[in-house]
Amino acid sequence: MTLLTILINLIIALTLLNVWILRLNKKTIYRGGDANSMKEEFDVYGLPLWFMYFIGFSKIMLAFLLIIGIWIYQLNFYSYIILSALMIGAIVMHFKVKDPIIKSIPAISVLMLLLALLGIV
Repeated sequence: MTLLTILINLIIALTLLNVWILRLNKKTIYRGGDANSMKEEFDVYGLPLWFMYFIGFSKIMLAFLLIIGIWIYQLNFYSYIILSALMIGAIVMHFKVKDPIIKSIPAISVLMLLLALLGIV
């Protein structure tokens, strides 16, 4: 595993933990629609509360797997694939509610990093 791969794993993991733990109930310019929290954002998308908890749990666990993947690199491929699917889902939700592209930038950025790690980009 290269230093660059380790760095990208950490960037993605810390980004996910920041969004889903530190900023869960805070307003950001990237929230869908006019949402002020993650719960409101999922409401904007028409998604149920249980799904927010499922996605949040999944992203937090995957963030930890990316960190563990620094030492057990076999975990990374599966984490990259699942996270890529989740990022595509996030981008689709932003388009669904006709958000300006700026709101999709975090998901697009993480997806590009994941695709680079997968060797697709």
